[in-house]
Amino acid sequence: MTDGFFRVAAATPKIKVADCAYNRDSVLALMRECVSRGVGAVAFPELCLTGYTCGDLFRDRTLIAGAEKALGGLLEQTKDMDLLALVGLPVAGGDGLYNCAAFLCRGKLLGLVPKGNIPDYSEFYESRHFIPGPEEAEVTLCGQTVPMGRLVFRCETVPGLAVGAEICEDLWVPCPPSQNLARAGATLLFNLSASDEVIGKAPYRRSLVKGQSGRLLCAYVYADAGEGESTTDMVFTGHSILAENGTVLAESEQFHTGLTTADIDLQRISQERIRMTTWRGGGSAREVPFALNAPEFRLERRFPCLPFVPDDRKDLAERCEMILNMQAWGLKTRLAHTGSKCAVVGVSGGLDSTLALLVTARAFDMLGLARKGIVAVTMPGFGTTGRTKSNAQRLAELLGADFREVPIGGSVSLHFRDIGHDPDVRDVTYENAQARERTQVLMDLANQCGGLVIGTGDLSELALGWATYNGDIMSMYGVNCSIPKTLVRHLVHHAARTGPENLRALLEDVLDTPVSPELLPPEDGKIAQKTEHIVGPYELHDFFLYYMLRFGFPPSKIYHMAVASFAGTYDAAAVKKWLREFYRRFFTNQFKRSALPDGPKVGSVTLSQRGDWRMPSDASARLWLDEIDSL
Repeated sequence: MTDGFFRVAAATPKIKVADCAYNRDSVLALMRECVSRGVGAVAFPELCLTGYTCGDLFRDRTLIAGAEKALGGLLEQTKDMDLLALVGLPVAGGDGLYNCAAFLCRGKLLGLVPKGNIPDYSEFYESRHFIPGPEEAEVTLCGQTVPMGRLVFRCETVPGLAVGAEICEDLWVPCPPSQNLARAGATLLFNLSASDEVIGKAPYRRSLVKGQSGRLLCAYVYADAGEGESTTDMVFTGHSILAENGTVLAESEQFHTGLTTADIDLQRISQERIRMTTWRGGGSAREVPFALNAPEFRLERRFPCLPFVPDDRKDLAERCEMILNMQAWGLKTRLAHTGSKCAVVGVSGGLDSTLALLVTARAFDMLGLARKGIVAVTMPGFGTTGRTKSNAQRLAELLGADFREVPIGGSVSLHFRDIGHDPDVRDVTYENAQARERTQVLMDLANQCGGLVIGTGDLSELALGWATYNGDIMSMYGVNCSIPKTLVRHLVHHAARTGPENLRALLEDVLDTPVSPELLPPEDGKIAQKTEHIVGPYELHDFFLYYMLRFGFPPSKIYHMAVASFAGTYDAAAVKKWLREFYRRFFTNQFKRSALPDGPKVGSVTLSQRGDWRMPSDASARLWLDEIDSL
């Protein structure tokens, strides 16, 4: 196991009804395939050693004995396998017949989990043969006396791995057994199922598995019966589903036979349970210890390079529209509360200020205020180019805002003289003096019109500290404060795609403009200072930010995830370089985030000191940087 990842599988063997020897061999073949593919735990369908559709043959002692003999054969053949396998079979007890999941590992029978909810409606008539299992009992099977009932199997050699099981109908009832098992510590839950197929059932089954994994903060593996079950009255399609924390990781095609695998993240599950203070234990189950050597495997799971941006175009469009409305609604409420009919926005022709102006216009429309109340101010300095200045002016005009130009070169030069700074020294003083002068202009204009200064800085800049203290970091309401840079671009693109033709052409040019604070003089009329050449690629930084803040992953894990996800774009050395720069900047610049103005939260990752992120400004980054240096 690497970085908390553990490979699991749902297996659908081809079976023959009532042919226990054939079914044993089919199960064994898939178990061997699991070992060759690095799977550490696998579940087979309900009653797979006999077949689910045996009907009244379940009353025959020959079939029950055949199932036990088949299980014994599996135990004998798997003594050298580092694999936890869950196999379905009928088990006769003192009070009746139980539909059970047998837990096998290294040739040992660890325990039996019986089905608790026995359906007897529509096409199901299981109560004709089976009874609900006891919560706690001892059973002797295949010469081994083992616990049967409400069990959690905790691995002593794989951190975070605790396994529980329920069987088919158990998931479909109001209070599934998995709720108690998860509260008792189970992080991986299996469902051994023989769910017949009818029209419309597959999406509902998928929603159940996905939802259960989300509610219980667990990995949930649903193994379904398929080829070989009797089709006298039903059809079984082998629809297996593997989900984690509300996300489907893998799903088999229907009419499928074989393995469906996924790499689950046990660290993520544990971190989520720690993070959510409403998650509480309290479940009761008997713990059964076991051990296995987690198999080595090459991580197949991939992570979106842009975790803040949906892959699906329809989802992306819907999210962009929702975010724009959330930003505008937050600003609308603040304007209404203060009674302000004026908003002042510094526009540079760049992405962030463009988004802020678009949001402000939307908020004014919501309030029924004339857009002339929006004062869009461009403040050309030493690095301003004709392209960005022209785009800023044209955007303000197209949106119907009151456009103003206030050059700052003279004021800043006078300031340099007052403090004795050589203007030929292009240092941080040279740059920040311009940023602070612009903020002063905006604040004073807001005083003149009785309005609010609308902040334009985004989440990625706040994480990196790429903002001037007492400069552009200050505003009266920061509409972009929880929007990462990679998402800003898509929001502006959405506005371009859905806006009028003349606005679309302008926004597309803004999207093509390099990201820059334009604080250093241009070269041949073009932008000389490109942010990503200094702080690194924003797509990497947003990736680091998401997995650090959202899941609390360590740098080493984030590094390995990034190397896998950005393969072909950034090599391992580049990922390490910018990861170190990210952590260095993140820790160094917390003091800036501690002074953030108000702004709306729109996603699960934000840095507001009043909301999601409280961190001392003088916290040391040593532990994190040492870990990165050791990679």
